[in-house]
Amino acid sequence: QVKLVESGGGSVQAGGSLRLSCQVSGLSFYTMAWFRQAPGKEREGVAARGLDGFTRYTESVQGRFTISQKGSNTLYLQMDTLKPEDSGMYYCAGATSRISPIRRLTVSEYQYWGQGAQVTVSS
Repeated sequence: QVKLVESGGGSVQAGGSLRLSCQVSGLSFYTMAWFRQAPGKEREGVAARGLDGFTRYTESVQGRFTISQKGSNTLYLQMDTLKPEDSGMYYCAGATSRISPIRRLTVSEYQYWGQGAQVTVSS
């Protein structure tokens, strides 16, 4: 059974930091990513990386968020200088194939998803 389990969400004030973790079991992924979804909005890609070493970030988090991976089982998202607009449910996603870097923040490219971790940033 394939599982992706996020942890590390919470509530912080603007300017603070959080680190999300995604524990993977049951399958190894070539490409992994973090997505987020705010109430009433579409799910959007935040950061992605592949075994080829290419990472990609959405423009609004460039320089503030860092995606990293420990082995093949754990994915992280370090979030610094958080803003209220970063609030939302954060999802870990995985794909067994190599996704072109230009498409790594596209929801439909991923087959496996976690249940999400809530991040709330207050002003």
